[in-house]
Amino acid sequence: MDLPYTIQLQLINDGPEPYYYASVLELDGCQSHGDTVEEAYESIREAMEGWLETKLEHGDSIPEPMTEEEYSGKFVVRVPKSLHRQLVIMAAKEGVSLNQYVLHKLSRS
Repeated sequence: MDLPYTIQLQLINDGPEPYYYASVLELDGCQSHGDTVEEAYESIREAMEGWLETKLEHGDSIPEPMTEEEYSGKFVVRVPKSLHRQLVIMAAKEGVSLNQYVLHKLSRS
């Protein structure tokens, strides 16, 4: 329970009453909710405890939390030639490299 699992909280506002949906990225199916952030967090911690206990009781493997060391900061994306061309042109207009331009665009979305 004390391992640094990734807890995700999201405000759901598409029904009569808004609520917070909580899930744990590494623990498939471990989810809960609450009326406030605090309730959702407390609820997901309880759900994690039950999730982990069930896995241990059945002898199932338990995923390790994701760590910063797992990410290099580099990934490859294949795009259509026409999009590649447009990106190169826009980067040149801005006077930056293609990598800098794409990083800027990704960070704004």
